[in-house]
Amino acid sequence: MSHPHRLRLISFTLACTLTGACALIPDFGSDGMSSSEKATLNLQMGVRYLEMNMLEVAKEKLDIAYSMDSRNPDILNALAVYYERMKNDEQAADFYQAAIDKDPDNHSIKNNFGRFLCERNQLEKGTTLLQESLDSPLNKRPWLALSNIGLCRLRQNDATQAEEYFRRALQANPEYSAALQELMKISYNKQEYMSARAFLERYLAVAKPTPETLWFAFQTERALGNHQDAENYKEQLITLFPTSSEASQVKSAISK
Repeated sequence: MSHPHRLRLISFTLACTLTGACALIPDFGSDGMSSSEKATLNLQMGVRYLEMNMLEVAKEKLDIAYSMDSRNPDILNALAVYYERMKNDEQAADFYQAAIDKDPDNHSIKNNFGRFLCERNQLEKGTTLLQESLDSPLNKRPWLALSNIGLCRLRQNDATQAEEYFRRALQANPEYSAALQELMKISYNKQEYMSARAFLERYLAVAKPTPETLWFAFQTERALGNHQDAENYKEQLITLFPTSSEASQVKSAISK
């Protein structure tokens, strides 16, 4: 899930530190747990492994969770994320739909499935799910759905509406990097280069650079006539991401 993105995992309080592998979790006497509790524990570990991009072991834990509680919508949602990561869209869609069927009011699942559908150009259904996620009174992170609706609007070639949703996302969370990145790109494409630079600086204050952000940074500074800053971003891009397509493009760019 570039974005960052971007937005794709359910949140759990895990029984391990953020810096330690879940494989190091001690035995808490799982023999005394119910099947549902064991399923939840394996779900938590599976989600953590997904976050670490350790997909093989994530699948192992999620399969165990599913075998113990196949009706749990959070397990279905996590498996959908896994299959999406594996680029198995058919399986991912099936699990997202099963999760929605089990918990029709779950705003997190609606956000994930809505984004998934929008990215595959099922824009009407995707936007409907995202709007339902946004409208849920239980949704404490509305900037996720707002940004995803913005991305849906971009796919509909409606940059004006997209910009409005990204700005609303920043009102809800001023440090949300995905929205900052998209507003940087929109500002650049509108030739509002000072605005693009401002969004870029806000992005770099809260997130690590990506090939795309460095490419736009380079282009923005060139457009503003700041050749030294443009060259600095060019060097960062080539040094940090030498095999990226953006690095290949920037090598042929001539600063004047």
